[in-house]
Amino acid sequence: MAELLSDTDIGKALGTLPTWTLDNGALRRVAELTDFAAAIAAVNRVATIAEAHNHHPDIDIRWNKVTFRCTTHSAGGLTTADIALATDIEATLA
Repeated sequence: MAELLSDTDIGKALGTLPTWTLDNGALRRVAELTDFAAAIAAVNRVATIAEAHNHHPDIDIRWNKVTFRCTTHSAGGLTTADIALATDIEATLA
């Protein structure tokens, strides 16, 4: 099982991911895109990244807004896999 990050490590990670927040034990990012098609395209890009990581975010789509939540369910919180995934999601949304 993956090791949970300390509060200090989570704080450091959030310092490098300013558009992400800590939300009930998960990293959360809301991306507002131009329209529904752009939102779906972003989700498809993130799906490719998630498959490469073999680690998958929770995704909620509301027309042009997409919420990504990264947490390691099997570990019960945040791990390095979540930070890596959030970092790559951020890069593809930039």
